Amino acid sequence: MPPTTRNRTDRCPGILRPWIADDGALLRIRTPAGRLRTDTLRGLLDAAGRFGDGRVYVTSRANVQIRGVGDGLSQLTSRIGALGLLPSPAHDRVRNIMASPLTGRIGGRADVSPLARRLDTLLLADPRFAELPGRFLFVLDDGRGDLIDRELDLGLMAVDSEYGQLRVGTRRWGAHVRLDRAADVLASLALAFLRIRGAGPHAAWHVDELDASDADALTSPRPQDPRAAAHSPAPPHGPLAQDDGRHCAHVRLPGGVLTSATGALADAGADVIMTPWRSLLLPDLDPGKDSIPAQKGTDASASR
Repeated sequence: MPPTTRNRTDRCPGILRPWIADDGALLRIRTPAGRLRTDTLRGLLDAAGRFGDGRVYVTSRANVQIRGVGDGLSQLTSRIGALGLLPSPAHDRVRNIMASPLTGRIGGRADVSPLARRLDTLLLADPRFAELPGRFLFVLDDGRGDLIDRELDLGLMAVDSEYGQLRVGTRRWGAHVRLDRAADVLASLALAFLRIRGAGPHAAWHVDELDASDADALTSPRPQDPRAAAHSPAPPHGPLAQDDGRHCAHVRLPGGVLTSATGALADAGADVIMTPWRSLLLPDLDPGKDSIPAQKGTDASASR
């Protein structure tokens, strides 16, 4: 891919820098690896009802956004902060960490959830990462290959329970690293990208936009490990059996829209997981329940 020529800085919206659309302000909210507490989701839905169009929208990067915000913009921003979704104002738009949604619960070679949490902690702790473009994306695949086709900036594919192979850009593969050190390695590569890309309106937004010499300076390319070639589709909608004997519900969300009905649905468990397929996972459900909870107006077993 030839390098992209930029003539402006990234304008990806956040909480503190919303996008003003025809229907009002749009706020995009960081939810690393798509994870949210159920009570936090209910709080977001309540805030969307008070200050927006009443809906919360799941993005293709498993973040969420609220639309149609008018005069209540400052109140909404304060409410989002009170929900714990603005842990560092400086890093408002440094949010794109995508991880295999079922990791640690169903299949996969390794649980990359600790890696996602560690990486987010490192990003928030260093003011230099606030300079990452809002579209800069980390992708952590637990080895099943459900995210292997995603365009990305930095990432990792687990090749066994202890090691993963780095991904540096969409098509470039790097060294093998221990999973317990991978977050630190990815953070170091992100800092190297910030140095190499330059500054100002012409600076690259993505690793794929670097020319070959700059990409080589970021990391030496390695052959793709055959174990890193795994590929799997999105899981079917409906009940899924977890490895620990419990169940996970994969709920179809038409248009990726969460509503007040979703909030009631999410009461089935303590956590929810937004997916890159713009659907919802309700994990760790009691296997003794007679049925998977269903959202009004949504067939939880239907295909998209």
